[in-house]
Amino acid sequence: MSFVGNRFTIYTFIFKFASYTNVMNILLTNDDGIHADGIYALYLSLKKIGQVTVVAPDSERSSVGHGVTLRHPLWQKKNFRNGKFFGTSLSGLPADCVKFGVEVVLKRKPDMVVSGINCGPNEGASVHYSGTVAGAREGALMGIPSVAVSYNSFTKGDYTYAAKIAAKICKIVAVKSMPQGTFLNVNVPAVKPSQVKGVRWTRQGLEPILSKFTRREDPNLREYYWLAGDPPPVKSDDGTDTWALHHGYVTVTPIQSDLTNNDYLETLKSYQKLLR
Repeated sequence: MSFVGNRFTIYTFIFKFASYTNVMNILLTNDDGIHADGIYALYLSLKKIGQVTVVAPDSERSSVGHGVTLRHPLWQKKNFRNGKFFGTSLSGLPADCVKFGVEVVLKRKPDMVVSGINCGPNEGASVHYSGTVAGAREGALMGIPSVAVSYNSFTKGDYTYAAKIAAKICKIVAVKSMPQGTFLNVNVPAVKPSQVKGVRWTRQGLEPILSKFTRREDPNLREYYWLAGDPPPVKSDDGTDTWALHHGYVTVTPIQSDLTNNDYLETLKSYQKLLR
């Protein structure tokens, strides 16, 4: 499998990681809930490279964005899989889970926060809505190297390859620093591993999701609406995650938490005299 976009390969970093002597402590969360198949697949893969602590929502919290729970108490519960302790479920949102994991569950700040594997892509404009992405962003805001991982299918699939490539990318994060407040947003195509064209280092697409409201009536003839959305149109290769993902590439996009448009900020400063 080729790796597109840089001269080096992930395997170079795997070799370097062999000299990483300390056990890496990873905090794992998601937005599909602690019972989802994706988080379990990622857990099994990450266990091979470090100590994994799971703190995830007790049920699905998809598309909640970067919300936190302020008006309600948070309840925690031990969760078991196959008769063994798996992790802590929380009656909150993904960002709550990261905060709770760092401040309550763990004795010290983790070396990495990983969020996923999400059932459904989180490329382009989806990063603003995604609870999965918010989990990684929360880690980045806390000064922790973080990675969000999503799978390009809204139906259950085989997450084995996605979990494997995510662990390799996490090895890169373990040995290479990222700018403060930056995290990686990874999307994996829903194809056979042999059909994956490679890994592309991409920028975030800006095409909006096409919202669609469906009008319906309840048994009392009162109207209500379901909000759905169609994926954004895929244009020509413009270096974005949207194009690369839909053409069979794993996409890795560095997302920064600082949303300031610095170029426009300088333009605004030139308007200062107009406010006198």
